[in-house]
Amino acid sequence: MKLGAMVFGAALSLGVASRVVAQVDVCKPATNSHEANTFAILSVPIAFSGGFAPDRAHGIVIGIEAASLPNVDTLNATPASCRPGKGPENANPLPGIVRPRVSIALSGFMVEASWIPPIPVEGVKANLFGLAVARPIALPKGWYLGLRAHAVLGALHAPVVCDRDALVDSTSECYRGTLSNDRWAPNVYGVEAVLATPPGPIRLHGGFGYSRLQPRFQVDFTNSVGSRDRRKVEVNLQRAAVLGGVTYQVGRFDLTAEGYATFGDAIAVRFVLRTPLGR
Repeated sequence: MKLGAMVFGAALSLGVASRVVAQVDVCKPATNSHEANTFAILSVPIAFSGGFAPDRAHGIVIGIEAASLPNVDTLNATPASCRPGKGPENANPLPGIVRPRVSIALSGFMVEASWIPPIPVEGVKANLFGLAVARPIALPKGWYLGLRAHAVLGALHAPVVCDRDALVDSTSECYRGTLSNDRWAPNVYGVEAVLATPPGPIRLHGGFGYSRLQPRFQVDFTNSVGSRDRRKVEVNLQRAAVLGGVTYQVGRFDLTAEGYATFGDAIAVRFVLRTPLGR
């Protein structure tokens, strides 16, 4: 009986220990930490907002979007909770993003999708999907109200923790190690309400939004002695957004310039060119 109890106790202890080790590998920083601020800043241009003045639902509309990536300052790019004393990290690998858009009208709703394919650019390889459902509502005197729910899924890989400069920096933990292949899944979910002026060559729009961010980041690098770092960073955030822009229509094409910002984080400027297919 005593031997059985000892074996059971040892097994229980090992099980608890293994769970503790697993928990150590997952860091959950505070919502006001440097890590959380970095995720929030970079999520601003990634949010799949409308980027246009709401109008009646058309058949099929294709477009292309270009958006600026806000700069993450040195302070926030330096980890303070999950990897204190490390960095600053390579939090600004690209100046912006480009993604195609396609929307389809279905019973008064607009279903929209976008995809950034896994094509490497400056060491960054994204595979991000944007999905949205919008409902344009006609108001008196030609005004329109647009209600929209959107999400961004997928992930991107980039050398954030250990870029090429860090590999030759003798003061860095990355010195003589391998280029990191870190993974970031933004997981941005949001809703927005946008008011637009009546249809015409030039239209204005503005509105508010709310986003829930569930970023998941995983470190992946091996140092000079062969030790591999696979720590994870997880945090859940909520943000209020404000947006506004102008749409200029020429023939079958319309070009929208929009500013999209979340309070306390950053502002992203996006340009979206659209045209309907068919009649």
